[in-house]
Amino acid sequence: MNTRFPVPLSGASASTLLWADEESIEHEARDQLRRVSTLPWVHGVRVMPDVHVGKGATVGSVIAMRDAVCPAAVGVDIGCGMAAVRTDLVAADLPDDLSGLRSAIEAAVPVGFAAHKRPVNLRPMQVGGGWGDFWARFGGLHRGVRQLDTRAHKQLGTLGGGNHFIEICLDDDGAMWIMLHSGSRNIGKELADRHMSVAASLPHNADLPDRDLAVFLSGTPEMDAYRHDLDWAQEYAARNRRVMLALVCAAVRETFADRVVRFDDPISCHHNYVATEHIDGLELLVTRKGAIRAGDGELGLIPGSMGTGSYVVRGLGSAESFYSASHGAGRRMSRSRARRMFTAEDLVEQTVGVESRKDAGVVDEIPAAYKDIDAVIEAQTDLVEVVAHLRQVVCVKG
Repeated sequence: MNTRFPVPLSGASASTLLWADEESIEHEARDQLRRVSTLPWVHGVRVMPDVHVGKGATVGSVIAMRDAVCPAAVGVDIGCGMAAVRTDLVAADLPDDLSGLRSAIEAAVPVGFAAHKRPVNLRPMQVGGGWGDFWARFGGLHRGVRQLDTRAHKQLGTLGGGNHFIEICLDDDGAMWIMLHSGSRNIGKELADRHMSVAASLPHNADLPDRDLAVFLSGTPEMDAYRHDLDWAQEYAARNRRVMLALVCAAVRETFADRVVRFDDPISCHHNYVATEHIDGLELLVTRKGAIRAGDGELGLIPGSMGTGSYVVRGLGSAESFYSASHGAGRRMSRSRARRMFTAEDLVEQTVGVESRKDAGVVDEIPAAYKDIDAVIEAQTDLVEVVAHLRQVVCVKG
């Protein structure tokens, strides 16, 4: 059990606890956390071991607020999160050359800015119901995005770029897993941008220490509109991952067509989202920006970088952390710095044994640009317990 953390952040106003050594956190991130803690609506802030600087609010932070939400703290990839499923395939079932499996996944799921040529036919897929009601709510979103319905339909079941990925992994017992990371695609960004602009214009945000920390207040039409669109985008992100997972499972079935492949129940979790929760006996609006919920017994996914492995975890229900844990390894340097420091040759060296892109276009995702995932897990043994350790053998990126 972790006995080092949490520790309080020096100079913070509202209660701010760290699951990291303060001096290990970059100066800009510490300043961001202190600014967030000064907001009059903040009940408390909890900071995960993958913490690093973000836009407005710090990645790896959990912000519990009274009757307020900061849209920039949620970020532009509303509902971003993880999904994974264990298969009954094992390491011995995999071919020596995994390029064919990678190609099958890339053929099934568009990556980067790409979309499906036509919306995915959901009828033969086991991806849940309620689709008619879900899409009927599109017309009630912010009027600035209503012309994007065709694009939103075509991007359902697509990956995106940046740190989003689809992976084939093996656990320590040799079982094969499918894991993926993605969010609400362009429609989530478009909604976030519009609502952040609205929040910045509201009079009660005029004197904030950082205009990116502009908030919506409960009981206002602006908050009602944001929560409506936020909930829809969070649902879109979850449905997007569900469809992608089904497409990847189909690609795996086709690749191993000589046998019947079985899949366990999937695990899914958001790590950029807002939820109404009971914290310290109060009903609060909790924003997790780069953090997962880790309630007692809840399964979660904490990925590392594309060459260092990931973890399936079970929450321990820590009230002190606002029932939260880290969302990944967390960056130790910016994308631009990583591109300056490393080359495609470095990427090849650091991803030995992983079938993946190894070109200049993904150098900013090199493992050395991320924190040590094992150290991140070790820092939060009071928040989660490890269910499985996964190592990547295939990684698909945009």
